[in-house]
Amino acid sequence: MTPRLDPAFLGAPVAHRALHDVADGRPENSRAAIRAAIAAGYGIEIDVQLTADNNAVVFHDYALDRLANGAGPVRSVSAVGLSQMPLLGGDEGIPDLPEILKLVAGRVPLLIEIKDQDGAMGPNIGPLEAATAAALEGYIGPAAVMSFNPHAIAHMAELCPDIPRGLVTSSYDPAVWPLPKETCARLRDVPDFDRVGASFISHEVADLARPRVAALKAAGANVLCWTVKSPEAEVVARRIAENVTFEGYLAAHPG
Repeated sequence: MTPRLDPAFLGAPVAHRALHDVADGRPENSRAAIRAAIAAGYGIEIDVQLTADNNAVVFHDYALDRLANGAGPVRSVSAVGLSQMPLLGGDEGIPDLPEILKLVAGRVPLLIEIKDQDGAMGPNIGPLEAATAAALEGYIGPAAVMSFNPHAIAHMAELCPDIPRGLVTSSYDPAVWPLPKETCARLRDVPDFDRVGASFISHEVADLARPRVAALKAAGANVLCWTVKSPEAEVVARRIAENVTFEGYLAAHPG
């Protein structure tokens, strides 16, 4: 049986890369941003990348340059090395996933995006999924995993079948995505939803009117969206999406 999202994921808005604001010392995916999201009662979306020693760290980019006091690929540095590498705009290093799970401790819903490690949304995956599944073993509280790469989610279904899983979906504009047009065309139609045992999608907010989104919703899939950046955009998104992933403003709690 396909595991369903905990209803908590359809309640409080989800803070994109946690409740980050470097002007207030809270970089993306940082402990400070996660603590702030918990304090505000928001759900949390985080990203995981692979380290040189096959651990999962909470970090969005493939390279360190934009977000940390470092350079080069995240996966060229060990988890310990990354923990000692300060995030720009804050005063702490890059956390690993087990630490963040202990910090959240089930207090708010946690949505974990597994970043594509294949480079082309293909089947060359495995170590990051294994590290993520190992960290989630025994976790108590609302948690779910998702990825743009369907192969990653199919593997998560094997590794931790009881954790709800979804696909991050998009218009896959070839002008934006560094992928072949054929790959974009295939992924745009979300053909793998049933194959990977997904129960939800998180779809690009500007593309929510796509008929495939409506068809999935009508078939019982939960529809989340990314990334809402204003209250006005949130109102429009909620006409289709059951919940929003937001940043750059404080989303209102329902009710």
